[in-house]
Amino acid sequence: MNNIIKEITPLTQNDCFTIFSRVKKDFDFPLHFHEEYELNLILNAPGAKRIVGDNVEEIGDMELVLVGPNLSHVWTTHNCTSEEITEVTIQWHKDLFDDKMLRRNQLSFIRKMFERSVRGILFPKETIEMVYKRILDINQLQGFDSVLELMSILHDLSSSKSMRVLSDATFNNDQVLNYNSRRIDKAFEFMNANFNKPITLKDLSKLVSMTEVSFSRFIKKRTGNTFIDSLNEIRLGHATRMLIETTHSVSEISYKCGFNNISNFNRLFKKKKHCTPKEFRENFSGTRIFI
Repeated sequence: MNNIIKEITPLTQNDCFTIFSRVKKDFDFPLHFHEEYELNLILNAPGAKRIVGDNVEEIGDMELVLVGPNLSHVWTTHNCTSEEITEVTIQWHKDLFDDKMLRRNQLSFIRKMFERSVRGILFPKETIEMVYKRILDINQLQGFDSVLELMSILHDLSSSKSMRVLSDATFNNDQVLNYNSRRIDKAFEFMNANFNKPITLKDLSKLVSMTEVSFSRFIKKRTGNTFIDSLNEIRLGHATRMLIETTHSVSEISYKCGFNNISNFNRLFKKKKHCTPKEFRENFSGTRIFI
């Protein structure tokens, strides 16, 4: 992985989606991103490594991931010794499903799944076992039938109760998460705009016209995180981007992202990413280019 590239997919405006099926011995495509949604099924590749956004994990023998628009991702051979890796990739335009259409009650689960996919979604094994044969067989269908089957698969995936979001909320900064709360959105906009400065609970409470106690409970209920955890996630998200896209030292990045104590930064980073900032940077070696 020498570069993070912008992939130009073969989809045209007249296509609904494209599907690639292949059996191979290793993974050789570099870290990349693209504007399209991607559903990636990988079978028989235990020990391979998956990188989605700032999430890095070794995978098992069965893998299904939905990657949203412009989120960097790659699978690498790593410790995989399989001679017959099966990979099926389905890509579709981000406007294939119109926003007004997704607002209909019957498609609300798909809409919510798409919103979460900007951070990457990993589906549980029981869900994969339910749909993988249909994904393998979708290229045997043609025309309208194949489009209906893709929609049906996405609907079934959207009802999965144990899907797991992979990347941190702030890594893909071009995307805006919707918490269905103007106060939370306003608070997160403020934290994102001022992550490199001191921010207190008092500042945010005053911003959204709530008491500190009320806002502290409110943000925990809405996001599942405390104020300080939310702020640290935002700062770590910006830090991971800087580790990838700049040559600043780890200590410089720490201070630029609002961490006044390098030891605390390293501790929080390792707790969240399960590796040191230096190790994280080595996983994303290279520079961003466009093709």
